Amino acid sequence: MGNNILFLSIFIIQMILYIYLTTTSIYIFTFSISALFPYKCKLKFLSDKKRNFAIIIPCYHEDDVIFEVIQSALNHNYLTFDIVVIADGFRQESIEKLKKLPIILFDENFDVSTKTRAINFALRQLPDNKYDAVVILDADNIMENDFLSKINESFNQGFLVIQGHRVAKNTNTNFAVLDAISEEINNQIFRKGHRVLGLSSALIGSAMAFDYVFFKNLMNDIEVVGGFDKELEMRLMRDNYKIEYLHDAYVFDEKVQNIQVFTKQRRRWLSAQFHYFGIHFIPALKALFINQNIDYFNKAYQYVQLPRILLTGLLFIITCISIPLNPTHLTIGWSVSLLLAVLSLLFSVPRKFYNQLTLKAVFYLPVGFLFMALSLLKMKGANKKFIHTKHTYNAFQIKQKK
Repeated sequence: MGNNILFLSIFIIQMILYIYLTTTSIYIFTFSISALFPYKCKLKFLSDKKRNFAIIIPCYHEDDVIFEVIQSALNHNYLTFDIVVIADGFRQESIEKLKKLPIILFDENFDVSTKTRAINFALRQLPDNKYDAVVILDADNIMENDFLSKINESFNQGFLVIQGHRVAKNTNTNFAVLDAISEEINNQIFRKGHRVLGLSSALIGSAMAFDYVFFKNLMNDIEVVGGFDKELEMRLMRDNYKIEYLHDAYVFDEKVQNIQVFTKQRRRWLSAQFHYFGIHFIPALKALFINQNIDYFNKAYQYVQLPRILLTGLLFIITCISIPLNPTHLTIGWSVSLLLAVLSLLFSVPRKFYNQLTLKAVFYLPVGFLFMALSLLKMKGANKKFIHTKHTYNAFQIKQKK
């Protein structure tokens, strides 16, 4: 009797886990397939307006990289824009050098440093009637020369929110390679794949563009420590705004270079992800049935999913264990789920990453899986405290290749 109850309990737990992991595999497989098809916006151009952009760059202790980023932005191939830098916690000699540059500088030392606080401070100081659009960059981001022109064209099609294509500007370590691949997988599945099927793109947190007045109103009561992009996403989806994705509008972004930074960053992301799932899943479920708001529910469901490295690693372990222990049909089920997850990743990795650097980096995947799994145990409250990821990579080492 006792053994029967034990086996039944194990079976039920296994089925719940199987349903959870397999639905995630099917989800990412579906969008990885859709991303293989070209996406072209079907909306017609409503105008040929040339917008005036405010490029807002919130910075925290980024003395080492900000000057190269500013210089690159000043040379950008677009006529009407201002560079707005919020320098939080900078050295005085850096502030003096920044004052000599043709930028709008806000020298502030916030009691609590957050991205939302810095952006809202800048929005309150800037004139309301000067700008048509705003672009949010991180302190290490480099825009490709035609980035603003492509963003402007998308605004002319009627979009209020646009996500650019953020790509790696460095692959100098194994974890930088893995981070670069991870971002491209997310670009394919959660941005391009979603747009091909008519859903909104996911936001990243930088390389984002908004209608200026719309963004200022949206940000007015937002004050979060972690998960800034997720807060924006949920509000936009809830209110039925569509987020466009420009696959050919590139911004180069520094990738993490060691396991410590990789783990710290992922812990913060995971904490924010599950936090917003808890807040929004029930309202999103109601909105799905009452208002047919698929975008909102899709985003809330996405937040309960495991990251791809954890999903694939866990499925691999379970599949290996199930072979000697489980009935044939359940083993096949786990194997199919693992296959879908692996194929999703293979379909989503750009061709340029099929090289020796990637092959070498793949051997570090078990390390990444282990540290990601450990970060799940330490993620509680990680989105409620500011965790700074310091950037150090030289911007001018970038080769303008996609």
